[in-house]
Amino acid sequence: MVEFYRSRELASPWVVRVCGPSIRWGWPLFKIESVMEQRPLGRSGLEVPVVGMGTWRTFDTAENRGPLVEAAISAGITLFDSSPMYGRAERVLEAALGGRREQVQVATKVWTESADEGRRQAENALRLFGHVDIYQVHNLLNWKAQLKLLETLRDTGQVSVIGATHYQVSAFPELMEVMRTGRIGMIQIPYNPLSQQAAMSVLPLAEELGLGVLVMSPLQGGMMQARPEPEDLRSLGVRTWPQAVLKWIAGDPRVSCVLTATHLESHARDNAEAGRPPWFDREQRSLVERIASGR
Repeated sequence: MVEFYRSRELASPWVVRVCGPSIRWGWPLFKIESVMEQRPLGRSGLEVPVVGMGTWRTFDTAENRGPLVEAAISAGITLFDSSPMYGRAERVLEAALGGRREQVQVATKVWTESADEGRRQAENALRLFGHVDIYQVHNLLNWKAQLKLLETLRDTGQVSVIGATHYQVSAFPELMEVMRTGRIGMIQIPYNPLSQQAAMSVLPLAEELGLGVLVMSPLQGGMMQARPEPEDLRSLGVRTWPQAVLKWIAGDPRVSCVLTATHLESHARDNAEAGRPPWFDREQRSLVERIASGR
């Protein structure tokens, strides 16, 4: 059963409650019990969970990530982001999904200056996943040529939404140039309480243009050095500091999805809890910022 309702704490996004058994041919049954807010990916027509999962480092492994993926899906994390840059991650993700590919959205990237290599990377991703929901130009590498490739794949129905990413604030001016071309439907950027530069320029432009926003590496950049007091976490309505950070990011309505990363099933479930309303009010957001900065 899938039940939609509007959160009383929010003026807009829909919340999805998924419960009961999930049946997929060729894969064991497992139960989905989660409440995860779903948001529009800009004006693309896609709806995405507000908390997703990245695969950098954690999926570049010889280990079976099937149990981790199952735990994530069960908790409502149904968007997985990868890249050829991440070594074995695309292949490991495909194997971990098994018969559950239709339950999730896959985002990946073209990561090369070479147009020929870009085509080979796209062929490999489509062979692995059949269809790519979100295809991005990784770190804006040769974006003019690579966008032509992704536009062709989108126009032929092999890709749903195309976009661009960059991990450096110094690249924001070039990213904004790409955003203004009207050729992409989403972006992926860094954004957390210690790295708020995106809020001054990129996020307002994304809102103006109707672009979806994925947030990468939410717990990096010194975030995990913070030492909140137990009473601080209680006042925020969370159990862990990572949940507080994720809720701070997800509480910005311009953000479509925050990408978490872990190799632990328990952490995946904890991260998913951050995708549930209510979101922080202004005082709570200020508290998270003070804790993060050590004030």
